[in-house]
Amino acid sequence: MEENKKMKKINIGYLLGYICIPILLVIACTAAAIALDVSGGVAVVLVFVPIVLAVAWWSFGGNYIYDKKKEAFEQSLDAQGFVRNQTFNGGNCLVAVDIEHGKIALLFRWNMSQPYIFSAKRIQKIWVDDGRGGAGFMEGSSRVSFLFTVDDIKIRVNTFTSNKRWRMDSNYILTGISKADMMVEILNKAKAKG
Repeated sequence: MEENKKMKKINIGYLLGYICIPILLVIACTAAAIALDVSGGVAVVLVFVPIVLAVAWWSFGGNYIYDKKKEAFEQSLDAQGFVRNQTFNGGNCLVAVDIEHGKIALLFRWNMSQPYIFSAKRIQKIWVDDGRGGAGFMEGSSRVSFLFTVDDIKIRVNTFTSNKRWRMDSNYILTGISKADMMVEILNKAKAKG
């Protein structure tokens, strides 16, 4: 199945629902507890349980749904005859490459309802971003990724992320760069075949 429509990385409705529905649930239950003037165990249940559920949803629920969607997407690719020479999960985006047929398949975390399968010829530019920043002894990176543009939309897929800066000769950074280089090479091969 060839997709020629413009890509959308984020489904605004899903993103707002993901964030706002738990917040609204907490507000509604807290307002109900105040309006009903409940106390003791009932008040704890009406206020505390929705907060715990919201935190659990943000911590695990979205990841669980995304993991299930990825599994289903990969199975549908296999059923369609898509040869997955390389599948890379960058956390917020799944990239599957079929070098033989010159096709790319994408599934974005924030737009799970719309997977994309398209000819690699649509890729305009492919490159690696090592995230290098700072100067002297402060030089380093906290994110390494490979990027490509399709129909003027930039898609970034992380190969390494951290909440701290690592030196450029760190094994974490070097491994991230190696993975990014490998994916750039694979994408270029698919583009040549597309």
